Amino acid sequence: MADVSSADVERANFIFGIYDFDGVGKVDAFYLGDCLRALGLNPTLALIEKLGGTKKKGEKTLKVDEFLPIYSQAKKDKDNGVYEDFIECLKLYDKQENGLMMGAELSHILLSLGERLTDKETEEVLKDCLDPEDDDGMIPYVPFLARFCDKPIPANIKPE
Repeated sequence: MADVSSADVERANFIFGIYDFDGVGKVDAFYLGDCLRALGLNPTLALIEKLGGTKKKGEKTLKVDEFLPIYSQAKKDKDNGVYEDFIECLKLYDKQENGLMMGAELSHILLSLGERLTDKETEEVLKDCLDPEDDDGMIPYVPFLARFCDKPIPANIKPE
């Protein structure tokens, strides 16, 4: 695991310990995605399943010595989007090229494209991250993405 530093191993052990709810040195594979996300990764559901994650609790457990190679492999995976990719995608919906898109289109995207969110998840994300729509139903998408991805809002974008 040459690509995982000793600091990464320490962080991975710490996160593993958090998800070891019973304190027995094992984590339910159902929580593999949560563990990886807590370590700053953005694995797809397909990758989590490929790496041994399960869709139901109690099917499989992982020991820390099994988790560390999974973490290493997930770190190597380049098949997940990053903040800049998401901005480029939403620019496709920016018809006026002014940093705005229809709020209804954003909701539709979250509900129907890629790894879809549920109605409840979409409602929560929009409530937490979205600026109010203007009179035409338009929203600034860069501040939304910045909040969603936990990035600073770019200085040249002034939220209202």
